[in-house]
Amino acid sequence: MLRRLILYFSTAMWARRIVTGWGVARRVARRFVAGETLDEAVSAAKVLNTRKLAVTLDYLGESVHAAEDTVEVVSTYCAMLDRIAAEKLSASVSLKLTHLGLDIAEDLCVTNLRQILTRAQERGVKVTIDMENTPYTDTTLRIYRTMRDEYGFDNVGTVIQAYLRRSEADLRELGAEGAHIRLCKGAYLEAADLAFPLKADVDANYARLTAQYLQTPGYLCIATHDEAMIQAAESAIKSTGAAQARYEFQMLYGIRSARQDELATAGYLVRVYVPFGAAWYPYFMRRLAERPANLWFFARGFFSR
Repeated sequence: MLRRLILYFSTAMWARRIVTGWGVARRVARRFVAGETLDEAVSAAKVLNTRKLAVTLDYLGESVHAAEDTVEVVSTYCAMLDRIAAEKLSASVSLKLTHLGLDIAEDLCVTNLRQILTRAQERGVKVTIDMENTPYTDTTLRIYRTMRDEYGFDNVGTVIQAYLRRSEADLRELGAEGAHIRLCKGAYLEAADLAFPLKADVDANYARLTAQYLQTPGYLCIATHDEAMIQAAESAIKSTGAAQARYEFQMLYGIRSARQDELATAGYLVRVYVPFGAAWYPYFMRRLAERPANLWFFARGFFSR
Protein backbone atom coordinates (compact mmCIF):
# COMPACT_ATOMS: atom_id res chain seq x y z
CA MET A 1 0.00 0.00 0.00
CA LEU A 2 2.84 2.41 0.87
CA ARG A 3 4.60 1.64 -2.42
CA ARG A 4 1.44 2.30 -4.41
CA LEU A 5 0.89 5.59 -2.59
CA ILE A 6 4.43 6.80 -3.32
CA LEU A 7 4.12 5.76 -6.96
CA TYR A 8 0.89 7.76 -7.16
CA PHE A 9 2.74 10.79 -5.79
CA SER A 10 5.47 10.28 -8.41
CA THR A 11 2.99 11.17 -11.18
CA ALA A 12 0.91 13.79 -9.32
CA MET A 13 1.82 17.32 -10.41
CA TRP A 14 0.56 18.85 -7.15
CA ALA A 15 2.87 16.58 -5.17
CA ARG A 16 5.79 17.39 -7.50
CA ARG A 17 5.30 21.12 -6.92
CA ILE A 18 5.32 20.66 -3.15
CA VAL A 19 8.29 18.28 -2.89
CA THR A 20 10.53 20.07 -5.40
CA GLY A 21 9.92 23.26 -3.44
CA TRP A 22 11.59 21.74 -0.36
CA GLY A 23 15.29 22.41 -0.25
CA VAL A 24 15.74 19.29 1.88
CA ALA A 25 14.17 17.13 -0.84
CA ARG A 26 16.71 18.37 -3.39
CA ARG A 27 19.52 17.71 -0.91
CA VAL A 28 18.34 14.18 -0.07
CA ALA A 29 17.76 13.42 -3.77
CA ARG A 30 21.47 13.97 -4.36
CA ARG A 31 22.04 10.57 -2.78
CA PHE A 32 20.43 9.03 -5.87
CA VAL A 33 21.09 11.72 -8.54
CA ALA A 34 24.61 12.76 -9.55
CA GLY A 35 23.62 16.41 -10.05
CA GLU A 36 21.73 18.61 -12.44
CA THR A 37 24.47 19.19 -15.05
CA LEU A 38 26.47 17.05 -17.45
CA ASP A 39 29.69 18.21 -15.79
CA GLU A 40 28.49 16.84 -12.46
CA ALA A 41 27.51 13.53 -14.06
CA VAL A 42 30.88 13.19 -15.79
CA SER A 43 32.65 13.91 -12.50
CA ALA A 44 30.64 11.18 -10.79
CA ALA A 45 31.41 8.77 -13.64
CA LYS A 46 35.14 9.43 -13.32
CA VAL A 47 35.05 8.62 -9.60
CA LEU A 48 33.17 5.39 -10.27
CA ASN A 49 35.60 4.42 -13.03
CA THR A 50 38.51 4.80 -10.59
CA ARG A 51 36.73 2.20 -8.44
CA LYS A 52 36.74 -0.16 -11.45
CA LEU A 53 33.01 0.34 -12.00
CA ALA A 54 31.50 1.04 -15.41
CA VAL A 55 28.60 3.50 -15.66
CA THR A 56 25.57 4.27 -17.75
CA LEU A 57 24.60 7.95 -17.87
CA ASP A 58 20.95 8.96 -18.02
CA TYR A 59 19.68 12.51 -18.61
CA LEU A 60 16.54 12.55 -16.48
CA GLY A 61 13.23 13.46 -18.04
CA GLU A 62 10.14 11.91 -19.60
CA SER A 63 6.86 12.73 -21.32
CA VAL A 64 7.84 16.00 -23.02
CA HIS A 65 4.86 17.62 -24.72
CA ALA A 66 6.41 20.04 -27.24
CA ALA A 67 8.62 19.08 -30.17
CA GLU A 68 10.96 21.99 -29.53
CA ASP A 69 11.69 20.63 -26.05
CA THR A 70 13.27 17.52 -27.57
CA VAL A 71 15.96 19.60 -29.30
CA GLU A 72 17.68 20.26 -25.98
CA VAL A 73 17.36 16.60 -24.99
CA VAL A 74 19.04 15.38 -28.18
CA SER A 75 21.74 18.04 -27.84
CA THR A 76 22.48 16.96 -24.28
CA TYR A 77 22.77 13.30 -25.26
CA CYS A 78 25.09 14.15 -28.17
CA ALA A 79 27.24 16.26 -25.85
CA MET A 80 27.24 13.38 -23.36
CA LEU A 81 28.45 10.95 -26.03
CA ASP A 82 31.20 13.38 -27.06
CA ARG A 83 32.37 13.71 -23.44
CA ILE A 84 32.39 9.93 -22.92
CA ALA A 85 34.61 9.49 -25.98
CA ALA A 86 36.85 12.50 -25.33
CA GLU A 87 37.48 11.60 -21.69
CA LYS A 88 37.70 7.86 -22.38
CA LEU A 89 35.07 6.98 -19.79
CA SER A 90 33.96 3.41 -19.28
CA ALA A 91 30.37 4.39 -19.92
CA SER A 92 27.22 3.76 -21.91
CA VAL A 93 24.05 5.87 -22.00
CA SER A 94 20.40 5.18 -21.19
CA LEU A 95 17.37 7.09 -22.46
CA LYS A 96 13.58 7.13 -22.42
CA LEU A 97 11.54 7.31 -25.60
CA THR A 98 8.99 9.70 -24.07
CA HIS A 99 11.90 12.07 -23.37
CA LEU A 100 12.53 12.08 -27.13
CA GLY A 101 8.93 12.94 -27.99
CA LEU A 102 7.10 9.60 -28.22
CA ASP A 103 3.95 11.13 -26.69
CA ILE A 104 3.99 13.78 -29.42
CA ALA A 105 4.67 11.64 -32.48
CA GLU A 106 6.48 8.36 -33.00
CA ASP A 107 8.22 9.73 -36.12
CA LEU A 108 9.65 12.60 -34.09
CA CYS A 109 10.89 10.20 -31.42
CA VAL A 110 12.52 7.85 -33.94
CA THR A 111 14.18 10.74 -35.79
CA ASN A 112 15.64 12.00 -32.52
CA LEU A 113 16.70 8.50 -31.51
CA ARG A 114 18.47 7.94 -34.83
CA GLN A 115 20.42 11.16 -34.35
CA ILE A 116 21.62 9.95 -30.93
CA LEU A 117 22.35 6.42 -32.12
CA THR A 118 24.34 7.68 -35.10
CA ARG A 119 26.52 9.77 -32.78
CA ALA A 120 26.80 6.86 -30.34
CA GLN A 121 27.92 4.50 -33.09
CA GLU A 122 30.53 7.03 -34.21
CA ARG A 123 31.82 7.32 -30.66
CA GLY A 124 31.69 3.60 -29.91
CA VAL A 125 29.18 3.98 -27.05
CA LYS A 126 26.31 1.57 -26.34
CA VAL A 127 22.77 2.93 -25.86
CA THR A 128 20.05 1.28 -23.76
CA ILE A 129 16.43 2.19 -24.44
CA ASP A 130 14.73 2.25 -21.04
CA MET A 131 11.34 0.65 -20.51
CA GLU A 132 8.51 2.78 -19.14
CA ASN A 133 5.05 1.69 -17.99
CA THR A 134 2.89 -0.80 -19.86
CA PRO A 135 1.21 1.54 -22.39
CA TYR A 136 4.68 1.86 -23.95
CA THR A 137 5.89 -1.74 -23.79
CA ASP A 138 4.96 -2.93 -27.28
CA THR A 139 6.04 0.34 -28.91
CA THR A 140 9.36 0.33 -27.07
CA LEU A 141 10.14 -3.24 -28.11
CA ARG A 142 9.18 -2.51 -31.72
CA ILE A 143 11.37 0.61 -31.88
CA TYR A 144 14.20 -1.25 -30.14
CA ARG A 145 14.15 -4.03 -32.72
CA THR A 146 14.12 -1.53 -35.58
CA MET A 147 17.06 0.41 -34.17
CA ARG A 148 18.95 -2.76 -33.25
CA ASP A 149 18.65 -4.03 -36.80
CA GLU A 150 19.85 -0.69 -38.16
CA TYR A 151 22.70 -0.02 -35.72
CA GLY A 152 23.69 -3.48 -34.56
CA PHE A 153 23.09 -5.82 -31.63
CA ASP A 154 26.25 -4.60 -29.88
CA ASN A 155 25.19 -0.95 -30.00
CA VAL A 156 21.56 -0.97 -28.82
CA GLY A 157 19.84 -2.66 -25.87
CA THR A 158 16.55 -2.39 -24.02
CA VAL A 159 14.94 -3.23 -20.69
CA ILE A 160 12.51 -5.91 -19.50
CA GLN A 161 10.67 -5.66 -16.17
CA ALA A 162 10.32 -8.85 -14.14
CA TYR A 163 7.10 -7.78 -12.44
CA LEU A 164 5.19 -7.95 -15.73
CA ARG A 165 3.37 -11.20 -16.42
CA ARG A 166 4.27 -10.96 -20.12
CA SER A 167 8.03 -10.75 -19.55
CA GLU A 168 8.78 -14.47 -19.71
CA ALA A 169 7.33 -14.66 -23.22
CA ASP A 170 9.09 -11.42 -24.25
CA LEU A 171 12.44 -12.71 -23.01
CA ARG A 172 11.99 -16.04 -24.74
CA GLU A 173 11.73 -14.20 -28.07
CA LEU A 174 14.46 -11.66 -27.28
CA GLY A 175 16.82 -14.35 -26.07
CA ALA A 176 16.41 -16.30 -29.31
CA GLU A 177 17.27 -13.07 -31.13
CA GLY A 178 20.43 -12.56 -29.04
CA ALA A 179 19.22 -9.25 -27.62
CA HIS A 180 21.10 -7.06 -25.13
CA ILE A 181 18.71 -6.85 -22.15
CA ARG A 182 18.68 -5.11 -18.79
CA LEU A 183 16.45 -7.12 -16.46
CA CYS A 184 15.00 -5.07 -13.60
CA LYS A 185 12.09 -5.68 -11.25
CA GLY A 186 9.99 -2.72 -12.40
CA ALA A 187 9.09 0.54 -10.68
CA TYR A 188 5.75 1.74 -12.05
CA LEU A 189 2.22 1.41 -10.74
CA GLU A 190 0.57 -1.39 -12.74
CA ALA A 191 -2.71 -3.29 -12.58
CA ALA A 192 -2.64 -6.75 -11.00
CA ASP A 193 -3.68 -8.41 -14.26
CA LEU A 194 -0.53 -6.99 -15.89
CA ALA A 195 2.01 -7.23 -13.09
CA PHE A 196 2.58 -9.49 -10.10
CA PRO A 197 1.34 -7.53 -7.07
CA LEU A 198 3.34 -9.49 -4.46
CA LYS A 199 7.09 -9.03 -3.98
CA ALA A 200 7.59 -12.76 -3.48
CA ASP A 201 6.12 -13.45 -6.92
CA VAL A 202 8.22 -10.71 -8.54
CA ASP A 203 11.35 -12.11 -6.90
CA ALA A 204 10.58 -15.64 -8.04
CA ASN A 205 10.00 -14.42 -11.58
CA TYR A 206 13.21 -12.36 -11.55
CA ALA A 207 15.30 -15.35 -10.48
CA ARG A 208 13.60 -17.62 -13.01
CA LEU A 209 14.03 -15.14 -15.90
CA THR A 210 17.69 -14.59 -15.01
CA ALA A 211 18.45 -18.32 -15.14
CA GLN A 212 16.52 -18.74 -18.38
CA TYR A 213 18.11 -15.81 -20.18
CA LEU A 214 21.64 -16.87 -19.25
CA GLN A 215 21.01 -19.97 -21.37
CA THR A 216 20.25 -17.95 -24.51
CA PRO A 217 22.64 -16.23 -26.95
CA GLY A 218 21.62 -12.86 -25.50
CA TYR A 219 23.53 -10.50 -23.19
CA LEU A 220 22.02 -9.99 -19.73
CA CYS A 221 22.39 -6.97 -17.47
CA ILE A 222 21.34 -8.17 -14.01
CA ALA A 223 19.93 -4.98 -12.52
CA THR A 224 19.11 -5.46 -8.84
CA HIS A 225 20.14 -4.45 -5.33
CA ASP A 226 18.25 -7.31 -3.72
CA GLU A 227 20.84 -9.59 -2.11
CA ALA A 228 18.68 -12.66 -2.64
CA MET A 229 18.46 -11.87 -6.36
CA ILE A 230 22.21 -11.24 -6.59
CA GLN A 231 22.91 -14.60 -4.98
CA ALA A 232 20.35 -16.31 -7.20
CA ALA A 233 22.07 -14.77 -10.24
CA GLU A 234 25.48 -15.97 -9.06
CA SER A 235 24.09 -19.48 -8.64
CA ALA A 236 22.54 -19.35 -12.10
CA ILE A 237 25.82 -18.15 -13.61
CA LYS A 238 27.60 -21.13 -12.09
CA SER A 239 24.94 -23.69 -12.96
CA THR A 240 24.54 -22.54 -16.57
CA GLY A 241 28.25 -21.98 -17.13
CA ALA A 242 27.48 -18.61 -18.70
CA ALA A 243 30.56 -16.96 -20.18
CA GLN A 244 31.70 -13.79 -18.40
CA ALA A 245 31.34 -11.84 -21.65
CA ARG A 246 27.58 -12.48 -21.70
CA TYR A 247 26.39 -10.73 -18.54
CA GLU A 248 27.02 -7.93 -16.06
CA PHE A 249 25.57 -6.66 -12.81
CA GLN A 250 23.93 -3.23 -12.71
CA MET A 251 23.09 -1.12 -9.68
CA LEU A 252 21.88 2.41 -9.07
CA TYR A 253 24.00 5.39 -8.12
CA GLY A 254 24.01 5.91 -4.36
CA ILE A 255 22.60 2.52 -3.40
CA ARG A 256 24.70 -0.31 -1.92
CA SER A 257 28.01 1.19 -3.01
CA ALA A 258 30.01 -1.23 -0.89
CA ARG A 259 28.27 -4.19 -2.56
CA GLN A 260 29.08 -2.73 -5.97
CA ASP A 261 32.77 -2.75 -5.03
CA GLU A 262 32.54 -6.31 -3.67
CA LEU A 263 31.06 -7.63 -6.90
CA ALA A 264 33.70 -5.82 -8.97
CA THR A 265 36.46 -7.20 -6.76
CA ALA A 266 35.01 -10.68 -7.27
CA GLY A 267 35.64 -10.24 -10.99
CA TYR A 268 32.19 -9.30 -12.25
CA LEU A 269 31.59 -6.41 -14.61
CA VAL A 270 29.51 -3.95 -12.56
CA ARG A 271 27.81 -0.94 -14.15
CA VAL A 272 26.31 1.89 -12.10
CA TYR A 273 23.26 3.75 -13.41
CA VAL A 274 24.13 7.46 -13.01
CA PRO A 275 21.17 9.82 -13.54
CA PHE A 276 21.44 13.60 -13.71
CA GLY A 277 19.28 16.59 -14.59
CA ALA A 278 16.76 19.01 -13.15
CA ALA A 279 13.82 16.64 -13.75
CA TRP A 280 14.78 14.42 -10.81
CA TYR A 281 11.42 14.20 -9.02
CA PRO A 282 9.77 11.13 -10.70
CA TYR A 283 13.01 9.17 -10.56
CA PHE A 284 13.55 10.09 -6.90
CA MET A 285 10.03 9.06 -5.92
CA ARG A 286 10.36 5.68 -7.66
CA ARG A 287 13.56 5.05 -5.67
CA LEU A 288 11.67 5.81 -2.45
CA ALA A 289 8.93 3.39 -3.49
CA GLU A 290 11.37 0.56 -4.10
CA ARG A 291 12.74 0.21 -0.58
CA PRO A 292 11.38 1.35 2.82
CA ALA A 293 15.00 2.07 3.82
CA ASN A 294 15.11 4.78 1.14
CA LEU A 295 11.96 6.39 2.53
CA TRP A 296 13.49 6.35 6.02
CA PHE A 297 16.61 8.03 4.62
CA PHE A 298 14.42 10.82 3.22
CA ALA A 299 12.48 11.25 6.47
CA ARG A 300 15.69 11.35 8.49
CA GLY A 301 17.09 14.02 6.18
CA PHE A 302 13.90 16.05 6.47
CA PHE A 303 13.78 16.07 10.25
CA SER A 304 17.51 16.70 10.64
CA ARG A 305 17.53 19.83 8.48
